[in-house]
Amino acid sequence: MKNLVIVESPTKTKTISKYLDPSFEVHASVGHIRDLPKNNKKAIDISGGFIPHYEISKGKEKIVEEIKKLAKKAENIYLATDPDREGESIAWHIKEACDLKNPKRIVFYEITEGAVKEALEHPRDIDLNLLKAQEARRVLDRLVGYDLSGLIWKKVRYGLSAGRVQSPALRILMEREREIRAFIPEKFWVITGRFSVEGGSASGGETNKKKILFLTCEKEPKNIEEVQRIIKIARAHQWQIVQIKETEVKRSPKPPFITSTLQQAASSRLGYSPSRTMSIAQKLYEQGFISYMRTDSPALSKDVLGQIYHEIESTFGKEYLEPRTYKTKSKSAQEAHEAIRPSKIAIKNAGSTEDQKKLYTLIRERTIASQMANAKILRTKVSANITEGESIPNFSISGSVILFPGWLRADPRANGEEIELPKLKEKEPLKLNDIGSEEKQTEPLARYTEAGLIKELEKREIGRPSTYATIISTLLARGYVEKEERSLKPTDTGDVVSTFLEQNFTTYISDSFTAEMENDLDEIALGKRDYTKTLKDFYGPFSKDVKHKTKDTEKITTLGEDRRFKCPLDEGHGTMLIKLGRTGKFLSCREFPDCLGARKIDGNTMEPPKETGESCPKCPPTHGGKLIEREGRFGKFIACSNYPKCKYVKKSEEEETKNKTGITCPECNKGELTGRRGRFGVFYSCSNYPDCKFIIKSRPTGNKCNICGSLIMEGTKTIPERCSNKTCLNHNPHKLKK
Repeated sequence: MKNLVIVESPTKTKTISKYLDPSFEVHASVGHIRDLPKNNKKAIDISGGFIPHYEISKGKEKIVEEIKKLAKKAENIYLATDPDREGESIAWHIKEACDLKNPKRIVFYEITEGAVKEALEHPRDIDLNLLKAQEARRVLDRLVGYDLSGLIWKKVRYGLSAGRVQSPALRILMEREREIRAFIPEKFWVITGRFSVEGGSASGGETNKKKILFLTCEKEPKNIEEVQRIIKIARAHQWQIVQIKETEVKRSPKPPFITSTLQQAASSRLGYSPSRTMSIAQKLYEQGFISYMRTDSPALSKDVLGQIYHEIESTFGKEYLEPRTYKTKSKSAQEAHEAIRPSKIAIKNAGSTEDQKKLYTLIRERTIASQMANAKILRTKVSANITEGESIPNFSISGSVILFPGWLRADPRANGEEIELPKLKEKEPLKLNDIGSEEKQTEPLARYTEAGLIKELEKREIGRPSTYATIISTLLARGYVEKEERSLKPTDTGDVVSTFLEQNFTTYISDSFTAEMENDLDEIALGKRDYTKTLKDFYGPFSKDVKHKTKDTEKITTLGEDRRFKCPLDEGHGTMLIKLGRTGKFLSCREFPDCLGARKIDGNTMEPPKETGESCPKCPPTHGGKLIEREGRFGKFIACSNYPKCKYVKKSEEEETKNKTGITCPECNKGELTGRRGRFGVFYSCSNYPDCKFIIKSRPTGNKCNICGSLIMEGTKTIPERCSNKTCLNHNPHKLKK
């Protein structure tokens, strides 16, 4: 083997291997091979200049060893990861982790034979500026995420999180939600009349050879008296057509897809989430069917334009061809090469799954349509009114007819519904057959859909094309947002987190600050800004603010009061307080814990916790803690009513007996190892906690390891008994079997 080509994806490996001779071997890293450790203290050396310390990702050790072995046999090593910051980062990590000497970096924006061979003829070094930009983003996101999330854990609720870009996106959703809540609907009426015209036929319907028209009052009355007045006058007089207005309009095609517009169109037309769209597009790219799918440039290469022109002329005719040039409108456009388009325009159907075929068709139709002539449409508005008498508003109907389809021939789904009106003349008499009204209400602005949020993020320059899908999927995964049909609705938890950040970290989640930070990262990629100075300028003030808020901000236990309801147990306690629980907001009596009255957020009564009649043994008498029965993830339990100030939990005698092991703690030699339940299941720790923090994962057997002397833990059906010491050979069950 003379040449080794390293890519990220096994699918890419298969596609590229078809284009290269046997002297090349193509191998996949299967994505990133290194990442920052989970422990933030070990991850980034802040005082040393924000130096990240990477470690090989779990499960990637074997891949690293394979690449090292292959590299020793190769004369030339080519790193052919994706042509963006993330791809540059993966290439650099492969070089560092596998200790590659002088590897060559190659990039291509479509996986075709010509593009791959062209890239091999023009290799370059790894672009350290692109790497630094990606690294700065990763470090920033980690620092902001850890610091803000830690504060939210303390001040709001354990397990919540915040992020540098996800938090501004959540704020945008909450701003719209507050507008919806504050909206006061107004009544209005829609008045519609059913009219007929003598002679001919109409596409909208035909009764006794009369043209039927449904005309709507142009002014929507705000009170029933005006509605009744209009209807009374309409029935009492003769009608005629007072105006026919015809307007010829042109509809221009849209530019070829970039990342954001592809996500929006796939969401609107195919119902795909942004993450699903990007996953499908990635597979199409890796199979060589489309160009690279992370781009913010709508430009097309001369070679592709030639293919498009030929396809238009041969399929639709020369009159449909209209060459066009598109440029990006974004000032922050980065890493642009070409729009997302088919690798070969002549291929009409591509992809190995139905999803891939649908998305490919969408991309191909948009690409071809972008170079076609305008569609010409005739829009007609017919207005009618009474011939004499008291004045009332005009009644009208609108229709449209396509005179020349133009680009709509290539992208027919972009065409709206046609309403063809019959041929009519001004002053032509009409007969009112029936008239009626429908009461309606004004509606608030709609919630953002996924497509709408991406459009808004792009408009405000928050995030970048490659991050939009991740932003939305993170908000959904964290439970800050939920889908209602196709809309994104903030949850109670999302509401509280966003409100907390808006009140305490307004600057860091503002549009301007977030957009400026993205521009700074772009300048690092261009070599115009220093990595360390950028992070220092941000993190210095930010970390001080976090420390200040940690000390001075009170823990949020109450979110306000609800004046609509009173305590279900004692109305004399007055209105109820709004609080945030694990399942969302609820109403609690303001005298809690003395009174355990509670309601659901809609006012329905909740079954209050039952008092046992016992006082909490841990609480001082002045605190007055009572033992109450609560409902948790693992069933009912008895705990102190002063939670979270007091975290005492009473265990039943049966549970106490079951959890006791009778084994003395090997660390303090005083306490007894006792079973407890945590987030990750049952574990065993010293009964003297927190004075002694000894812990093991499984129940101890009482025996000691013959190698290190540590406790031996009980086994399961799949894992035998093993040593509790992780560094001991007897801790690994596979080695123990041997």
